[in-house]
Amino acid sequence: MQDQENQAVPNPEAAEAAAPVPPSTPDQPSLEEQLASAEARLAEMQDAFMRAKAEGENIRRRAQEDVAKAHKFAVESFAEAMVPVKDSLEMALKVEAPTLESLKEGVEMTLKQLNSAFEKNRLLEIMPAQGEKLDPNKHQAVAVVPADQEANTVVSVLQKGYMIADRLLRPAIVTAAQAK
Repeated sequence: MQDQENQAVPNPEAAEAAAPVPPSTPDQPSLEEQLASAEARLAEMQDAFMRAKAEGENIRRRAQEDVAKAHKFAVESFAEAMVPVKDSLEMALKVEAPTLESLKEGVEMTLKQLNSAFEKNRLLEIMPAQGEKLDPNKHQAVAVVPADQEANTVVSVLQKGYMIADRLLRPAIVTAAQAK
């Protein structure tokens, strides 16, 4: 029975000797050193991640502010170009005894200012020539009329169209030639 008791109680020293312990060499760090090194790298990476995340949020916020400012002040350049046109029209109305010639001259000068303002702000006219192929991206045909020209071409322009840069603001209103 004593043999059974001796077998039931394990020897703690024997258990330690049986567990394989990797030999620690002078040029190989211990497990504690490896753990400390890994924790330090983890802390560095967490810090770098948080900084990158904050920088991304700052960039997003600045971009939103820039877009908001662009929307708010988008018309500023156009407004600056239109002020002289308004001034010219007001001066024309202040003339006490206008002659037909002075009114015509004033309107022509005001139109030049307006054209200059349009050009400066990339507002371009769409004025198709007679016989030009109908372009549904720039022209709106309101009528089809019999004509001595190829079908689906511009016969006459009822109203000019306009583009801002490459975007259509208003299509040119035209009549188109009817198929024969």
